[in-house]
Amino acid sequence: MNTKATQLQQLTRAYAKTLDAADPLAPLRSEFAFPRTSAGNPSVYLCGNSLGLMPKKVPAAINQELDDWARFGVDGHFEAATPWFSYHEVFRESGARIVGAKPGEVVMMNSLTVNLHLMMATFYRPTPSRYKILIEDHAFPSDQYAVASQVQWHGYDPKDAVVVVRAADGETLTVEDFERIFAEHRDSIALVMLSGVNFVTGQLFDMRSVAKMAHRAGCTVGFDLAHAAGNVPVQLHDWNADFAVWCSYKYMNAGPGSIAGCFVHEKHGEDRTLQRLAGWWGNNPDMRFGMSEEFAPRPGADGWQLSNPSILAMAPLRASLELFDRIGMARLREKSVQLTGYLETLLDSLHSVGVRTITPRSALARGCQLSIRVPRTAADVVKKLSDEGVVVDSRPPDIVRVAPVPLYNSFGDAWHFANALAAVLGTSLGAEGAPS
Repeated sequence: MNTKATQLQQLTRAYAKTLDAADPLAPLRSEFAFPRTSAGNPSVYLCGNSLGLMPKKVPAAINQELDDWARFGVDGHFEAATPWFSYHEVFRESGARIVGAKPGEVVMMNSLTVNLHLMMATFYRPTPSRYKILIEDHAFPSDQYAVASQVQWHGYDPKDAVVVVRAADGETLTVEDFERIFAEHRDSIALVMLSGVNFVTGQLFDMRSVAKMAHRAGCTVGFDLAHAAGNVPVQLHDWNADFAVWCSYKYMNAGPGSIAGCFVHEKHGEDRTLQRLAGWWGNNPDMRFGMSEEFAPRPGADGWQLSNPSILAMAPLRASLELFDRIGMARLREKSVQLTGYLETLLDSLHSVGVRTITPRSALARGCQLSIRVPRTAADVVKKLSDEGVVVDSRPPDIVRVAPVPLYNSFGDAWHFANALAAVLGTSLGAEGAPS
């Protein structure tokens, strides 16, 4: 078969079906609940970058805690099937695996921006000469607000104290972009606060290289893994990150507003001299219910806890992480590279009608999200796709974000989206030239 014929075959629904038939992870799809269209059919859900689908075991996990609450009342702290007093410790290993940490370096607590503030309270310690925080262009707004408010809290002007690293080409940040910004501000940056995956472009940053550059420049380094945790392999311990934070409602599928994650490298976890904002759940558990006036933080990330965590918010995460542990990030990443690459191939056929993917083409520089510029208002395109049972989201004015999640999305989902997008734009997959 000639190259042109092969390319056209890849754009067919039949080809997507052959890929799904050969996918060893395809059965995982049945573990999740898909929203239904008005006609009662499962939607083509490609919005896991915003909110992951619910694992079907979540209701049973929550009901277990409700039953234990009804049965034991306060004694559930020690008598529940999983005692609430130590419930967060069930994530000691599974939570660490998801971000490449050692047990004890990760704790699930609070929400993402709360954890970010707690980490900056410890790790952003400005001096008159070294007081700036480095973030990337188009960082998630909550991160921007948190960083700006922290520098203001310490008496600095964000216009001076917040340094933004910008891409030379306006879209994709390179190692050279970071080298340039470190050379310019080397002696004045106190903290590097970078996303793992940028929420607008979908670019996966080279966190290891950034951490090395930051430490060579005398900076502390933290990462926001909201769009990276559960999406791409991460090795926080080996990369020597000082801290990291993330939510668990996107690729980790723990539900809206679910409990967030926090990493503190072991080199800091034993250091009781570090200043922190303290709370009783960070205390040594042997002393926690003793109501001592002395704060004796538990070693590791647990020592940054404030309050007893919501059991009802942690139960869904437990159900989700059981799936990750069953499959492993390596196998998920293998499928993700293939699935996202297939979607990219489909989108390439729509270049002639003004569709362009701004996410890096290299699998090493992206997760499963593709950010697509469309020749119309993105919100309008998303609305028309929704009318066809396809769920994606947009960023104004012209970016549509699509995330084929390897845990539950199929090659057929990718094809259905691309085919629906083509129809919305008045063309078809593989059509030559502009639509009539």
